[in-house]
Formats: sequence, structure tokens, C-alpha cells
Amino acid sequence: MTPHRPKIGQTADRRTGTVQHNILAAAACGVSGFIAAQGGCADRVFLRAGVEERALGQPTLALDLGAYVAMMEEAAAETGNDNFGLLFGRQFQPEMLGLIGSIALAAPTLGAALEHLARLFPFHQQATETRFVREGELLRLEYRILDGGIVERRQDAELTMGMFANVVRACLGPGWMPEEVHFEHPRPEGWRQHEALFDAPAHFGQRTNALLLRDRHLDRRMPGGDMARLTGLCGTLVDIARGTGTPPLLDRVRAEVRACLPDGPPHVEDIADRLGIARWTLQRRLADEGLSFSDLVERVRRDLAAIHIRQRHVPIADIGALLGYSEVSAFSRAFRRWFGVSPARMRA
Repeated sequence: MTPHRPKIGQTADRRTGTVQHNILAAAACGVSGFIAAQGGCADRVFLRAGVEERALGQPTLALDLGAYVAMMEEAAAETGNDNFGLLFGRQFQPEMLGLIGSIALAAPTLGAALEHLARLFPFHQQATETRFVREGELLRLEYRILDGGIVERRQDAELTMGMFANVVRACLGPGWMPEEVHFEHPRPEGWRQHEALFDAPAHFGQRTNALLLRDRHLDRRMPGGDMARLTGLCGTLVDIARGTGTPPLLDRVRAEVRACLPDGPPHVEDIADRLGIARWTLQRRLADEGLSFSDLVERVRRDLAAIHIRQRHVPIADIGALLGYSEVSAFSRAFRRWFGVSPARMRA
């Protein structure tokens, strides 16, 4: 009897009313062995993150996205390797990524591969935004998680940028490197390894994670291009996913606020424009949730501050700037209000 393989879909927690967003288990292909190779115990990682190991070997089964991202953070802590996600992504080849990787490899050209990757990745990983867009003379392959409940996600961002780079290398060879690589999190202590592995400038504290590349090779043929196979794979992925798990408005607002903070305090008009709705509609929808716009900005800043302050190598002034504060004194006052102590005392 063939075992039932549930579609990725999205599920609701009946106790809390929250929506669980999912990711296909192929994204964790080989993670057990990689944790062991880095000196960690995979069983401990899976237990702490709430991931069932038996699901990892079945690429079309669904994992909870929050648990998957937590697994990568736990793996970094367990192995003592702060760049765990970076190294895991660097060796993660497209064929390991299941349907979405096969789709990229079956595209006729590199340009088509990146366009399909950007358009269909949210079916592979729900509550996610991926875009392939032009910015001046360069192209940007962008990635960010929109689920507002997933705050700590540095390892996932770094491994995903490595995965995406390997899609390009599948066409242009292992020596290809991007022009730049961007990350939304603060600069880690071992940031020079990022620049060494990508052989490109790495910029941190950005609006989104992104690879920047030139367009001169977009018409290069993919070695395994097969239009008939591509069409079938796309249909299979969409059928399994049954949607991209569009997050509720509150999560979308959190995502846009988070992206805008490095440029200064976000304004409600700007966030409404980014969401394509009227300002008064946004304010009314937030009021329905018992929130004002300033309340929500405060919560996003507080949640990020709680994570960033643990990174002792990041200056307190830099954390304040990443959260949109122009003066460290203003950040310190806000931090005291949130946690009852100063940022320096919290670290001490």
C-alpha cells in the first residue's frame, strides 16, 4: 500500500487560531550529515526545533517553516559554527532542492531558470517573497520571509543565498560569483568568510537578502534544459503546494516595517503604499487587531533588539541604527522601556 503523502498546503492551529506556513522537506536534504560533520548532534537539534527527522528524507512532505528556520539556528548553536547556514548553503546543489531545484535545472536558459525560481519559490516555501528584478545595470535575485512570527532567521538567509548562487553555477560553472550579496541581518563576527565564499562584497543590514548579478549570460543554455519536463514539474509543484501561504495583513505589515527600519522610522503612508492599500484602510485594519501603527513598529523593533543584543560583536549604536534610531540615546531609552535595563547592562 502506497503511503499517503500530504500536500504542503497550509494548516491552522485550532488552539491558537494561527496559520502554519510550510516548506517542502527537500530544503533540509543532507542536514543530518552536515550537522554531524560540523561536530554536532542532529538528534538534539531536531528535538529542540521540533522537526521530525523521518520527514526529512521525503522531499515532497511538508515541514513547518518556523521549525525549519529554528532548526538552522539550533544547528549553528549546537555545532558552535556561527556560519553554519552559510557553509550548508555553499554545498547545497540545485538537484538536492527537490521540485523547485529541478524546475530551475529544466529551464531552457539561465534567465528562464532565475525567473521560474523567483516566481515559484513561494510554492516551495510559503509566506516568502522572491523577486528577480533589474536595478540599474545589475539584476537582483531577492529573498525574504514574510511570516512575522519568524524573527531570528540569519542562518536560513545565508543558506538560501548559497542555494541560489549554485543555480547560476549549474549553468555558468563553479567559478561564477555574484557582483554583490546582501543580507537583512547585522554583520556577523565571521563576515569575512561570507566575502571569501561568494568572492564578492557582502553588505549587511539591508532591506532584503539578495544576489546581485550582471545580465550578460541570461541567454546561456541550461545544460539540462527540457521544456516538456519543465512544464510537468511546474504543475506538480503548484498542485502539491495548493498556494503560496499568503500571510495575513499583520504579518505583511511587520515584514515591510522590518525592511524599512535601516532607513529610519517608517511612516504609515510609505508602508501602505508598499502594500498597495490606502493609509486609512491600513490604520483601520490595525485597529481591528487592537493595534496602532506605532504599536506595531514598537513591537518589531523590540523583537529585533532582543536578537541583535545577543550578538556582542555588533556595537550598540549599530543596533540602534538598524532599528531606525538616529541617536543611540533614543535607542537606549526605548530598550530600557522594553526590558527594564540598558543595552549595555543586558549584555553584561
